[in-house]
Amino acid sequence: MSEQTDKATDAVYVQTNDATDNEVLVFERREDGALAAVGRFATGGRGTGRPHLASQSSVLLSDDGDQLLVVNAGSDELTLFAVEDGGLRLADRVASGGATPTSVAIHGDLVYALNNGTPNIAGFRIEGDRLAELADSERPLSADDADPAQVCFSVDGRTLAVTERGTDSISTYAIDERGYADGPSTIKASGKTPYGFDFTAGGVMIVTEAFGGAVGEAAASSYSVTGPGSIASVSGSVGDTRSEVCWAAITNDGHFAYVTNFGDGTVSCYEIGGDGSVELHDPVAGSTVAGEKGVRDEAITRDGRYLYAIHPDAQKLFGWLVRSNGELDPIGEFEGVPATVAGLAAS
Repeated sequence: MSEQTDKATDAVYVQTNDATDNEVLVFERREDGALAAVGRFATGGRGTGRPHLASQSSVLLSDDGDQLLVVNAGSDELTLFAVEDGGLRLADRVASGGATPTSVAIHGDLVYALNNGTPNIAGFRIEGDRLAELADSERPLSADDADPAQVCFSVDGRTLAVTERGTDSISTYAIDERGYADGPSTIKASGKTPYGFDFTAGGVMIVTEAFGGAVGEAAASSYSVTGPGSIASVSGSVGDTRSEVCWAAITNDGHFAYVTNFGDGTVSCYEIGGDGSVELHDPVAGSTVAGEKGVRDEAITRDGRYLYAIHPDAQKLFGWLVRSNGELDPIGEFEGVPATVAGLAAS
């Protein structure tokens, strides 16, 4: 790549998850939402080389958008990139604190990796261009068969949550002033196979439920953060009439949540009430390859204007304009990703 400046453009980031040489693919986002390939940037690590990395947030931007974190699930590492105009600069690569990292969470300079093979969480601090290990920060999940899907901070950073597909549970940790996690506290999820989730600014957690892939049983539920490391159910399982829902993204105003249904290539929309309750707004707000499995990770841009999702089986990125009433207007299909593509972050 040519010499880069400090100013970053709006972009979409995905990882190849390649088993030999994992890379991040960068796509510039134009004013109309169209995507144009910028380049490929090696993480220095390895992915699994398998289609469908089963997690949410394997690629994640820092709060200020200046850095990008990527899990290398095949080499048990995290990679830190500096985001610069025209692409990325590799800053650091460190061991993930466990085996098979599949998801990462960021709040300020505090980072937690979710390791699926162990399973555990492990903490780090971003110190300039370094990713420094938080000594003795590893914490177990609720069980050895937890099969975790995602780790994420609440907006205030005082709660760290992990969905556990293997135990149909959600584990939470209280984060102290030093960045250390106390826990887990574990509750049963409202439905089976809790997977991806997102938080509203007000502390509402919207969780997808895949129900073991049963046809037509996909659902979402909501929880409120009642204190550091503690959540309580608000809405039980609300079906979206589709199959194998796995990922969640909430609009900037906190009014709507979009969930991608792997089982039939659709995006459903839920409306979020002022009390944190959810109801189905539109079972098919968006569609990729209709009726075919494959749509996976998704993200809403920081300005709230666009939603993007990956479809590894079609080897495409799909985009929609986000309307204030929850409607999605398709803006295009964009090629240039491999069948192993995983994770999606959008600036």
